[in-house]
Amino acid sequence: MMIKLGIIGMSPGNAHPYSWSSIINGQFDAGEIIKAGYPAVADYLQVNQDTLGIPHARVARVWTQDELLSRSIARSAGIDRVVENMEDMVSEVDAVILARDDPHQHVQMAHPFIEAGIPLFVDKPLAATIEDLKWFRQAVQAGKKLMSCSSMRYAAECRTAKTELPGLGNISFVSAVGKKDWLKYGVHMLEALFFLLDDPRPVRVKHIGTAEKASVQVRFESGIHAMVHLIDDISPTFQLHVYGKQHWKFIDIRNSYAMFRQNIQSFLQFVETGVSPIEFYKTDQIIQVVIAGILSYENGGQEIQLPLTI
Repeated sequence: MMIKLGIIGMSPGNAHPYSWSSIINGQFDAGEIIKAGYPAVADYLQVNQDTLGIPHARVARVWTQDELLSRSIARSAGIDRVVENMEDMVSEVDAVILARDDPHQHVQMAHPFIEAGIPLFVDKPLAATIEDLKWFRQAVQAGKKLMSCSSMRYAAECRTAKTELPGLGNISFVSAVGKKDWLKYGVHMLEALFFLLDDPRPVRVKHIGTAEKASVQVRFESGIHAMVHLIDDISPTFQLHVYGKQHWKFIDIRNSYAMFRQNIQSFLQFVETGVSPIEFYKTDQIIQVVIAGILSYENGGQEIQLPLTI
């Protein structure tokens, strides 16, 4: 069965509508992508051109808040039609990818598809407030088909490292460092961290940094302590150090294309089977840590207890 997909939304600095549509449809226009301001995306699509395309799926509809931008994405990835309103997709596609990474827009944009029972992937982070997270949680509890995560969960570097973790001995500390801000990019580091540790239960969060240099302590029920640093003015990086009683492990995450492709395939598996490859409580825990980091910063570094309540 060919799965017809719609892709919606575009936010500054996030090229997923271009890159994910190209990965699925198997084509791209480097000139369009560079003109939109994403030369690095054109580069990795070019390098991986021989693996582009997912045979049983196609992005057939696109909508963004800017019609010219929508038409550029459509030209680049060979998308059949730009719709005038995103709600027009409800009767025309089998599933939707919400490709904005500004979470304050997510509930509003997800609503028509959640209500219609259309399987939906929401770009990271799912939510930035406990009220919005609760809305998504209730949708899942009502049987709606929702998936959200950072592609870091599918990073090949993390999966390889995970097979080596037993050799480190009892793990007590993890350090994670990434570029940019806590809200949109802290979730990347958290997704990798939680995947490596088999999604442990977080119990306390404390933000001890600044807006430009976030340093967030995360303590887990298991006793593991993590420090997650998001620094705006450093060279782009996603890296983790895992420290055990016997040894330590350094993980340098670089292959964005491979993790994006695997994330897309995981969502398509969800569309086909109706069974989410990521139990929602795992996403819920990670987003609670993101929100707790924000609350801690807003309250002068106060330690926030989890789970959050409304």
